Amino acid sequence: MHHPPPLDRLGIALRYLAAMLPLLLAGLILTLMAGFVPSSQDKILYGTADIALGVVGLVLMWWRRRWPWQVALVVSLFTVVSLSAVGPALVCYGSLVTHRRWRWTVPVGVSLALAVTGSALWLGSLKLAEFYGLAAISVLTGVTFAGLYVRGRRDLAAARREAEQAAQWQRVEQAQLSERLKIAQEMHDVLAHRISLLAMLAGGLAYRTDLSAEQTRETARAIQENAHQSLTELRAVLGTLRRDGGLEAPQPTLAQLDELFEEVRAAGQRVEVDDTIDGRELLPTQTGRHAYRIVQEALTNARKHAPGSHVRAELGGRPGEGLRIRVTNPAPPSAPVGPGGRLGLVGLAERTRMAGGTITHSVRDGLFVLDARLPWKA
Repeated sequence: MHHPPPLDRLGIALRYLAAMLPLLLAGLILTLMAGFVPSSQDKILYGTADIALGVVGLVLMWWRRRWPWQVALVVSLFTVVSLSAVGPALVCYGSLVTHRRWRWTVPVGVSLALAVTGSALWLGSLKLAEFYGLAAISVLTGVTFAGLYVRGRRDLAAARREAEQAAQWQRVEQAQLSERLKIAQEMHDVLAHRISLLAMLAGGLAYRTDLSAEQTRETARAIQENAHQSLTELRAVLGTLRRDGGLEAPQPTLAQLDELFEEVRAAGQRVEVDDTIDGRELLPTQTGRHAYRIVQEALTNARKHAPGSHVRAELGGRPGEGLRIRVTNPAPPSAPVGPGGRLGLVGLAERTRMAGGTITHSVRDGLFVLDARLPWKA
């Protein structure tokens, strides 16, 4: 069943003002029709009953939206003996039309027209009954069109509200999805780096038989430390996801690159670094974070697809010229693509695009070359 929207105070006041007009004019009309009343006492009783029914109709108007056809039918019957009730009856009928339930509207409209016409017959005037009948049909036709117009405006406003709400929900969902994708990308960058280090360290223990007891213990400690670090970083990312907020931790920047290089070297990866960045303290934090993740993923990619190979990382740039990151490593022609292969590069491409930069990767002269450029305003 249709539930109409709440009316504003101005709309309620206008409806009651329109319904009260016949009540305010009742005294004048009754004076002009005084010849139909046999005595002054009867005249007073008739006027009192007429006004009383009009007041009752005004009171019943309050429930017209809860019981639309019931209230409209009752108030329309008042018009047989009360001209004051015509106003409330028309307002209730107009409210009923806005529901567009013709099985209710047609019987109530016919009842109201017959009641108004019957009021003239009750007064004993056939000509007045004809006039009342034509007037009732004309007024009811106008009220019907007005009610349909109001309902159309309401439907249009409701459709606009629903469209705005749907658009708002879509924007919220897109924002949430974008944030989840950022968190998922952050989780991938963190875990892929740590797990690849663990795999490298564990592989050394599994295949190298020339390690001393002390070297074995150091490798085991490195595995333990990386495993603990992996859990710590995973808890940080998952905590961010549970809070449904922005990324808070871990958030390394370009300042932590030296620690990253030392960490991978300690795990056995051979990395050569050529850092010619000028004015690195002026690099925006967000750009520094993107740069860190690009280098981290490039090192992870080298460990996955070219384990034990020599990696060269070149970093350069200055304010106004941008930041360039170039990482190269040998590309064995038969290097297998493991689980999640190439997904890191896809994530890097998306991250770089969101940062306003560009990234390319290709195999040149037997080397896998990853070249990224990030904007750095002066």
